[in-house]
Amino acid sequence: MTTKSAAARATVHGYPRQGRGRELKKAIEGYWKGRVDADALRTTAADLRRTNWQHLTDAGIHEVPTGDFSYYDHVLDTTVMVGAIPERHRAAVELDALDGYFAMARGTQDVAPLEMTKWFDTNYHYLVPELSPDTVFTTNSTKQVSELKEALALGLTARPVLVGPITYLLLAKPAPGVSADFDPLTLLDRLLPVYAEVLADLRAAGAEWVQLDEPALVQDRTPAELNATTRAYRDLGALTDRPKLLVASYFDRLGDALPVLAKAPVEGLALDFTEAAAANLDALAAVGGLPGKRLIAGVVNGRNIWVNDLTKSLATLGTLLGLADRVDVAASCSLLHVPLDATAERDIEPQILRWLAFARQKTAEIVTLAKGLAQGTDTIAAELAANRADLASRAGSALTSDPAVRARAAAVTDVDARRSQPYAERTAAQRAHLGLPPLPTTTIGSFPQTAELRTARADLRARRIDTAGYEERIRAEIQEVISFQEKTGLDVLVHGEPERNDMVQYFAEQLTGYLATQHGWVQSYGTRYVRPPILAGDISRPEPMTVRWTTYAQSLTSRPVKGMLTGPVTMLAWSFVRDDQPLGDTARQVALALRDEVNDLEAAGTSVIQVDEPALRETLPLRAADREAYLAWATEAFRLTTAGVRPETQVHTHMCYAEFGDIVQAIDDLDADVISLEAARSHMQVARELAEHGYPREAGPGVYDIHSPRVPSAAEAAALLRKGLEAIPAERLWVNPDCGLKTRGWPETRASLENLVGAARTVREELAGS
Repeated sequence: MTTKSAAARATVHGYPRQGRGRELKKAIEGYWKGRVDADALRTTAADLRRTNWQHLTDAGIHEVPTGDFSYYDHVLDTTVMVGAIPERHRAAVELDALDGYFAMARGTQDVAPLEMTKWFDTNYHYLVPELSPDTVFTTNSTKQVSELKEALALGLTARPVLVGPITYLLLAKPAPGVSADFDPLTLLDRLLPVYAEVLADLRAAGAEWVQLDEPALVQDRTPAELNATTRAYRDLGALTDRPKLLVASYFDRLGDALPVLAKAPVEGLALDFTEAAAANLDALAAVGGLPGKRLIAGVVNGRNIWVNDLTKSLATLGTLLGLADRVDVAASCSLLHVPLDATAERDIEPQILRWLAFARQKTAEIVTLAKGLAQGTDTIAAELAANRADLASRAGSALTSDPAVRARAAAVTDVDARRSQPYAERTAAQRAHLGLPPLPTTTIGSFPQTAELRTARADLRARRIDTAGYEERIRAEIQEVISFQEKTGLDVLVHGEPERNDMVQYFAEQLTGYLATQHGWVQSYGTRYVRPPILAGDISRPEPMTVRWTTYAQSLTSRPVKGMLTGPVTMLAWSFVRDDQPLGDTARQVALALRDEVNDLEAAGTSVIQVDEPALRETLPLRAADREAYLAWATEAFRLTTAGVRPETQVHTHMCYAEFGDIVQAIDDLDADVISLEAARSHMQVARELAEHGYPREAGPGVYDIHSPRVPSAAEAAALLRKGLEAIPAERLWVNPDCGLKTRGWPETRASLENLVGAARTVREELAGS
């Protein structure tokens, strides 16, 4: 029986925002389209917050989070809280705060949005703050205070959650026109008084505790950054008019930042103790623990969906009891990163469903662990027995192990992951074979997923139409997409992916070893939600997945049509991956399955094959010491997927919405013939990074930001293209959007691509005349 801790309580850092039926998405998109007014949107949001808090309380959570709810992104909410509104958006924000907020997120026809990138190594996107030496911070705590008051009015114990000042500044970038050498952290002394005012406002509204999230501190930090952290929490801790402060970190070990925070004059820390951050346990003991302070122990994985090993977590919690004045139990991070409720899944076998824990099930695990810690394990004996049975069921399942797959993966050699000729020889063969003009134009793969397409898929699932009727609709869509591309003048075409629901889910549903969900929605950005599949067992490809529709599209045109696949790293990163074997082993299995598909596409006559790896950068370990091993298996998996094709077959890859500067060598190591990357919002930064590295292959830095509804003019696209030419020579530069067009509407897509082709034509003529 474990040692009892009467102080142990259950809490969470954050919760999924969307609602059981994605009510928030529908309300926001209705507001954008004018079908829902602002008051109705606010009512929907308030109802969702109340529902979440009530569920948490009913489940046994003792302290609910507030402020984690967002219409679009919690970092953007912080930008509003501290008044760091970009100058180009000020007029819109002053005219209407809600419309101005969405303008910063999405842009307007006349004003570009904030840049978007990945939240650490997750698939959640945040809006990057833009700061300059002239930035003046002002306090706007309206959202934070009002949501706290909502929870308190319900009689709940509530803890506001804010992005901490150090992480906010470390996530920021210099505003347009500001020197790239400008360090936003130099604004810390200007920002701290605003945080002091927010804390005072929350204290006045009834907050006993406020959580300041500092996940940036789990990355490698310089002495100057650690000194800034010391100063920030010294100053905030010295405030007299403030709540108790809880500084939270997650996603990895704290390292050198742990002693800094342990000594800081704050009342509590929240640390991640899951496998990725297990070193925090020994490190905490090494600094002498947290005497007199509160520790929130993240022992339930907030990022994956497997049931917790309750016995193992209780052992960790028991060790922590001697290291802090009070130990509470939580997930490792916000539950924003997992779906809402596993019990909604009706198509997963009941026994397998017991292996899974979504947000509601994780909440129950947290409550069980807190009860066991506070009252002893005898009080949770039934839960422990059921948990042991579920873990044993998974470990012994035939789903998790396929001897043939494992034997094939074990037989892979270095030769299997190398093209038969070096790039310099391949490119000559490809240019002769494809006959493309300078600055060739293409798109990234998907075209708009219209309401008619979504209805057709729903009708097929509901058996309102048969397979033949559905496929006729797909053929018609492909015909329209090919015809449009030919008329517009694009050089390398795509079939538009009308048959695909999601770039990972579509393939997962056709591979053994994956599980698909019906309601497992997770926020990616704004109102964009995805259903990550669950990688539960060994992976193989029973039959071709894309050959049929790619071949059909090619039959409609004499121009090359790209075959489109999702790469092995992204298949892992955008799934809930198995946690019972090394990621590199799983990646190799997926790569071999995709290799079969690549080879079949080539055999069917496909001359250009794109294997997308947008997640290569986001999966990069947060600590530099862990990166070499990751990049070794990640780049090998890509090459294993693509290396079996002939020299004249051109291999493309695509990446988007991440910082690429620190993986340029890895991009080179992929040995793709052409890479397309996000560049429009970052003003061709990645093109400069490729040039500085001496990247020798062809590249298409995007000239059309598809994550905004605005239509870039031909002149705007041409200006970006000229900027790209400053870094990449014309014979190696492609012209394309930033990403796929799935989320865009047809009118803006038509206009934007026509402008893109026009821009390429204009710059070609300029080059010819120079």
